[in-house]
Amino acid sequence: MALLPIVRLGDPVLRTGAQPVPDDELSSRKVQRLIDDMVDTMRAADGVGLAAPQVGVSWQLFVYEAVVEGAPELTIPLTVVVNPMVEPEGHETVDDWEGCLSIPDLRGLVPRYPAVRLRALGRDGRPFDRVVEGFEARIVQHEFDHLNGVVFLDRMRDLHSLAFYEEWERYLREEDAGPTAAKAE
Repeated sequence: MALLPIVRLGDPVLRTGAQPVPDDELSSRKVQRLIDDMVDTMRAADGVGLAAPQVGVSWQLFVYEAVVEGAPELTIPLTVVVNPMVEPEGHETVDDWEGCLSIPDLRGLVPRYPAVRLRALGRDGRPFDRVVEGFEARIVQHEFDHLNGVVFLDRMRDLHSLAFYEEWERYLREEDAGPTAAKAE
């Protein structure tokens, strides 16, 4: 496996809609290696999600996983998402802190739906359809946005909450924000 360079805000690939992964290429060695490399890259960067555009590949593909030591109930298993469709479950949104591996060291309050329906293909090409909630729903929406050229800054209602990570830790992070609040997506 290889660690891939993560592109940063300003690279045009982050502002361009990604193309579907062709069905006949999903099982190829090239795509399967990309998926493995994305997982390794996400883990090495201490992220909970990584979209293909973040590594310079304009495909509708993302991976996510959250492992919270000492809190198995908060753990989200590794999931590979190919050519997804995401639909909100309900109309209300909830603000919570987000960061992004492509916008290092910044955090901001972002409104997201607390639950979404995720329809996609897995890495094996089999379709799945599930409703995800809470932190997992936030990750899915964040990564899905990357496939559409949207970054979390675009979703913020008010830039007053935007802060560098160190200052966020010192002044803004709520005591009850939970162990996953600081993770980058």
